[in-house]
Amino acid sequence: MTQIAIVTISDRASRGDYEDLSGPAIEKWLRRAITGHYNPVHRMVPDGLESVRDVLLNLVDVGGVDLILTTGGPGPSPRDLTPEAMREVITKELPGFGELMRQASLKHVPTAILSRQTAGVRGRSLIVNLPGKPSSIEVCLNAVFPAVPYCLELIGAGRLVADHPSML
Repeated sequence: MTQIAIVTISDRASRGDYEDLSGPAIEKWLRRAITGHYNPVHRMVPDGLESVRDVLLNLVDVGGVDLILTTGGPGPSPRDLTPEAMREVITKELPGFGELMRQASLKHVPTAILSRQTAGVRGRSLIVNLPGKPSSIEVCLNAVFPAVPYCLELIGAGRLVADHPSML
């Protein structure tokens, strides 16, 4: 069964200062989009290079997760290090994911230009960095998810059956 990890990256949420809304937003979107069975895996870590890198390495190398969707940490603030951590993990970057997410987001908010979202592959795992705001997560997933099942197929990951986002 295909494993999909949802990784919330947030100092405040990991400390319990506020409720994580972004991880559940991803899960809700996936339940609407994926028609086949999958096994969700949830993680929450604080911002920072090591914390993000280590959870990604564990999910890929130990857990064998097929798809990892991160939320949080792609902005310009000093603690936003998700793209840097991911680049230490991946073997191939897929910059088109970030380009499309920014393009789609710019239709809704002018600050999307500040986002440093990207995606990449390590072994048989695809990692996609998403924003932290639930409404932005939906915009970004609607934009890039049509390519995800095919990418998973190309890298030899688990099979994923999903409806086209325009049908959601």
